[in-house]
Amino acid sequence: MKELDGKAEMVYLWVRAYIEENKFSSNTKIPSENTLSRKLAVSRETVRRALERLTQEGLLLRVKGSGTYIDKEAALSWELGGSGGKLKIGLILQGQDGNANSSLMEGIRSILPPDQVDLRTFLTDNKFANERHCLQTVINQGFQGFIVDGVKASLLNPNLDCYQKIYQKRIPVIFYNNYYKNLRCPRVVVNDLRCAQELIGLLIREGHRNIAGVFVSDNYQSIEKFQGMAAALQENGVAYQDDYIKWCVSDEAHDPSFARSIDRFLKRLPRCTAVVCCNYMLYQLVRQVLEKQGKRVPEDCSLVCFDYSSDDWEAEGVTCSVHQGYRIGQEVASRLTRMIRNRDCDDLGYTCVLAPEIFVGRSIGPAIR
Repeated sequence: MKELDGKAEMVYLWVRAYIEENKFSSNTKIPSENTLSRKLAVSRETVRRALERLTQEGLLLRVKGSGTYIDKEAALSWELGGSGGKLKIGLILQGQDGNANSSLMEGIRSILPPDQVDLRTFLTDNKFANERHCLQTVINQGFQGFIVDGVKASLLNPNLDCYQKIYQKRIPVIFYNNYYKNLRCPRVVVNDLRCAQELIGLLIREGHRNIAGVFVSDNYQSIEKFQGMAAALQENGVAYQDDYIKWCVSDEAHDPSFARSIDRFLKRLPRCTAVVCCNYMLYQLVRQVLEKQGKRVPEDCSLVCFDYSSDDWEAEGVTCSVHQGYRIGQEVASRLTRMIRNRDCDDLGYTCVLAPEIFVGRSIGPAIR
C-alpha cells in the first residue's frame, strides 16, 4: 500500500478519529471532500488520497451519487495489529495544525525508521474524550513508549488516571509542546518566555507601546507566551493593558468564523499599532482581519507571530519564531529511545528546552501614533 505524504496522512488520521468517534452512532456518513478540504486546509486531491487509503483498509464504503460512509462492522472489529518484532511506539497528536504535525513526524521518522519501529499515530483533535478513548485503547496493546502532545494542558486533565496506569506498567512517556505538570514525565519544548522577550523586544525598539495580543487560554504553550509578553513589557517600562489582550480557546483558534471576534476586538483599540499572534492559525485570521479593515502591514499595523508552522515565512515576510517541528521530532524520538533502553519512566535529565529560532522579516515598522 502506497505511503501517504504528510498532509494526506494528517487527513487520514483526522478521518480515522472521526470514524472512532462515530462508529457507535447512527451517523455513518463522513463529511464531503469539499468540507474536509476547507476544514483541514488541504486540497481535494489530498483528501481523496487519504479516503482512498481508508477505503482500501475497509473502514469506508463509497456509494456513487450518495457519499462516503463508515463501514460500521469493519470499524467495530478493527484492532491494532502486531508490530512484527519492531519497537512499538505510540504518537498521540492534537492534529489541528497539519503543517506542524507533518514536520514533527518527519523528524521522528528520521530517528525511528519504519524498518525498525512500528509507529502508531493517534489523533485527539484536542479533546479530552478522544484522548481518553485513545489511551484506554492502547494501554494494553504492547507499546514500549509514547510521544504525546497534551490536550488543553493548562486545564486540569481528567485523564491523568490513564497516564498513571501507563506509568505503573513502566512504559516511558515523553511530551512535546504541551505537557501535564502533574506528571513526572520529560518534555521537549521551546523556551517561549525567551521567545516572547525577543519578539516583543523587536516591537518595543520600534517605538510600539500599544501592543495587542491574541492568545489561547487552554493551551499551556500559549500561557507561557503570554507570560513572556507581559514580562517583556514590564522589563522595558511599557504598561500592561488588559484590554489589549484577546483570549480564546483552542477550538476557536482553528475556526475561520473567529475572525469576526478578532475584528471587533481590534476595532475597540484605535491606538493599537502592533499585534502579537500566539500561533500560525491565529496569525492567518489576524492578517485576514487587517486586510478587510484596509490596514497595511507594517505601515498601519505591525505584526509578529509565534510558532509559524508554514514553510513560507521568508516569502510572507513575517517576523516570527519559526516552528521547529522537525527538530522537536528528532529530540522526542532520540530521548524516548534512550528512556526505553534505560527503562526509565521519570524525568532523569531527558527534558529538553530549545532556544527559539527567530526570523526577522518585513512585518514590523516604526510606531506612527
